[in-house]
Amino acid sequence: MIRILPDVLVNQIAAGEVVERPAAVVKELVENSLDAGARSIEIEVEQGGSALIRIRDDGRGISRDELPLALTRHATSKIAELDDLERVATLGFRGEALPSILSVSRLKLVSRSAEAAHAWEIGGAGDVEGAARPAAHPQGTSIEVRDLFFNTPARRKFLKSEATEFRQIQQAVSRLALSRFDVGWALRHNKRRVYEFVPAAGEEGRLARLREICGEEFLAQSVAMDESRLGMRLHGWVGLPSFARTQADLQYLYVNGRLVRDRLMGFALRRAFADVMHSTHYPAYVLYLEIDPAAVDVNVHPQKTEVRFRDATRVHDLLFAAVHQLLRRLRPEPEHHHQVRLHSESAAPAAVPGFSAPGTVPRPIPAAAALRLDLREPAPRYEPAPAFDAQPAEPAAVPATDRPLGTALAQVLGIYILAQNEQGLVLIDAHAGHERVVYERLKRQLAEGAVPAQRLLVPEALNLHEDEADALEARREELLRYGFELDRSGPGSVLIRALPPLLARSDVATLLRELVADEAQRDSISHFGEALDAQQRILADVACKAAIKANRRLSLPEMDALLRDMEATELSNQCNHGRPTWVQITLAELDRLFLRGR
Repeated sequence: MIRILPDVLVNQIAAGEVVERPAAVVKELVENSLDAGARSIEIEVEQGGSALIRIRDDGRGISRDELPLALTRHATSKIAELDDLERVATLGFRGEALPSILSVSRLKLVSRSAEAAHAWEIGGAGDVEGAARPAAHPQGTSIEVRDLFFNTPARRKFLKSEATEFRQIQQAVSRLALSRFDVGWALRHNKRRVYEFVPAAGEEGRLARLREICGEEFLAQSVAMDESRLGMRLHGWVGLPSFARTQADLQYLYVNGRLVRDRLMGFALRRAFADVMHSTHYPAYVLYLEIDPAAVDVNVHPQKTEVRFRDATRVHDLLFAAVHQLLRRLRPEPEHHHQVRLHSESAAPAAVPGFSAPGTVPRPIPAAAALRLDLREPAPRYEPAPAFDAQPAEPAAVPATDRPLGTALAQVLGIYILAQNEQGLVLIDAHAGHERVVYERLKRQLAEGAVPAQRLLVPEALNLHEDEADALEARREELLRYGFELDRSGPGSVLIRALPPLLARSDVATLLRELVADEAQRDSISHFGEALDAQQRILADVACKAAIKANRRLSLPEMDALLRDMEATELSNQCNHGRPTWVQITLAELDRLFLRGR
């Protein structure tokens, strides 16, 4: 038998979509406050929100006649017709939140509009009880939600611990506070103050709130951006690649002030970091996209956390291009780069006369021999010609400020370059740094048409399985663009007739086998993103094989030439796999290591 469900049950079903946990209640109620023009919002919760959630704002308020409507399903002041729904500019618009919350809690709503002589109150437990009553309250609205899920005990059992539920509320308030710097916020839990933000009037105030929510390290390891193109604006802060996270816990993405989780936008941002971040890490960012409301559909998810764009390609292109170009403009800057933290013994002896205090003017560091460091290396297996110019400018001809990676002093263990700059010592991973230089050079060559090829006097035979030879033959034209000229000479034999010059003395057979294996794992590269990924993987493999290997003996001019190349190369703070190419050891850290000034 088909029957019409009672309103209370309908609202409880809707609550299952909207009111997932106490944090969802806070989000819905605070969004109503923002839509009402509030400039100050106070949030008070007890027992992780299950016992009490109280939201108080100084917004426009609700008149006496409209209070019952506010608790009626699908009653809203934010849309009136289809055109309004297609250009939603408010955070809420469905009119489901308040009746859904009321259906699973004991709710009290008190509000006073600007023209009213006093406030009015209405509420109930599961449903509206009685008419509006006079109350004392300044202009604005207070909503009190008690005993959440008191009448749906099965839902209450799914709540986590008090600490976990409050952590979710704190995160929800943090996200909202980052969306509106012009609003003052206060958050209290069990009578204890957690957050209190004054309205941010200028850049200093915004940075203070960003520091409070995202942390001092994010603020120090991020760069501001503001790009307008294609009729959209993208602005905010992007964490440097060196601030990559092991989880996606510092990603705030807003569309017209609404925090969203959008796969397309996340994909574009992850691709922007692809060249500088390890595949297991995540970028950090706080970004705001401003777009014509008619170009985005926000009515695709009950909790309004997902959106759909009319022209998704334009949005992807803006996010990818703006962040990718921002990262490419970065150059080595010791004061903004990751620094090695050196820790000495906890016991601090008395200061010794003559020792300098941390932070004094850098002193010249003697040559490696004078330091009596054991920098000897095993004899290299081969001495290929350097892939970079080994004739750097004379130190005196280049100001120190133009050489952030400093001047090379020595090679350590055949792997690292030790250099001195104004801040102290720099350790450079020669292979990783050279790999980035080569990779960017190959990308430029490919963008200009093709990677140059060097013909071999005697073709090199490569013996493979027949299916591997088939795969290479199928990609022959593509590999020509990367500087490889291959000919099939038998069922399982391929002749290498030309190579990129950088690979003249490298293990080309292994590289080609890896390319074949990579091809076997992919069904197709028809999608532009997959095709670009395949191109980047090939160039990255070539760069890795061509870069300086461990135990390759470098002269000081060669080391300095590599440092200058890195300084002039985009994205040179990380190798192609996202690992750092160099680290700074400041003079203050060196002084602490040797207890100078103590």
